[in-house]
Amino acid sequence: MKRRTVTATAGRLDDVLAAALLVPLVEAQALISRGAVYLDGKRVQSAQTVVKAGQKLSAVLEEGGQPVTAVGSTPAPLVILFEDEALLVVDKAAGVVAQPTEGRVGDSLIDLARYHLKSQPGLVHRLDRETSGVTIFGKTPDATRALAEEFRSGRAKKRYLAVTAPGLPTKGQIDLPLSRDPSRPGRWRAATQFQGIDALTLYVRLSSTPELATVELFPQTGRTHQLRAHLAGIGFPIRGDKMYGGGGDSRCLLHAQRLEVLGRTFEAPVPADMKQYGLR
Repeated sequence: MKRRTVTATAGRLDDVLAAALLVPLVEAQALISRGAVYLDGKRVQSAQTVVKAGQKLSAVLEEGGQPVTAVGSTPAPLVILFEDEALLVVDKAAGVVAQPTEGRVGDSLIDLARYHLKSQPGLVHRLDRETSGVTIFGKTPDATRALAEEFRSGRAKKRYLAVTAPGLPTKGQIDLPLSRDPSRPGRWRAATQFQGIDALTLYVRLSSTPELATVELFPQTGRTHQLRAHLAGIGFPIRGDKMYGGGGDSRCLLHAQRLEVLGRTFEAPVPADMKQYGLR
């Protein structure tokens, strides 16, 4: 990835960027509009943003040796499950990141939703990059606040499907606190011997063979990597989840199949790579 970072002068963003990169104003505006510009680490997409002297200004110019592309040029398909004046519900594909980062410009789920809505969507929950399934956005400030309260209070009910290592018990609960693993950045530990945050998952096994098990999961809390860490913590990592010891598939076979929120229920069909294990 090729990125240029400078200490900004004061002025309007497009003017400051054009002067810093020594490019025409129209090129600076194009970089801004396609989400390739960051101010103090935060992505900005308005050319009229006021820049203060001394702020850190970054522009992503290339990724993988190729110029970054605009979301609006060749957008990935957004699979819409439901939409009205307040809500947008989509089926996130495995491999799509939820939010943009400096290393991934224009192809996140929130980018695709923004392109569809022509406005900023309100994201109140996230799925991991390899996890597929139901994701909901608020289209208005009121709707976003209402959704956030549903998740914060625990009223939002979620059902996930997963393929795990064989031998999983028929049903049970996993009540293990989660803490960051200092030996592996990005990974969480599910164990009682470490101080961590409370987390609770209920599960029911759907099928079992000598090679694997399929399971439905009902997280009662919404912690980062909760389902992945919990299943690994009891010795049954999700198939394909390399971070947590699961092998055998190209991605972590975890799917957010159903979400009940604000008195409505939304479901995402099981993807093909999980249907092959009998999940429906």
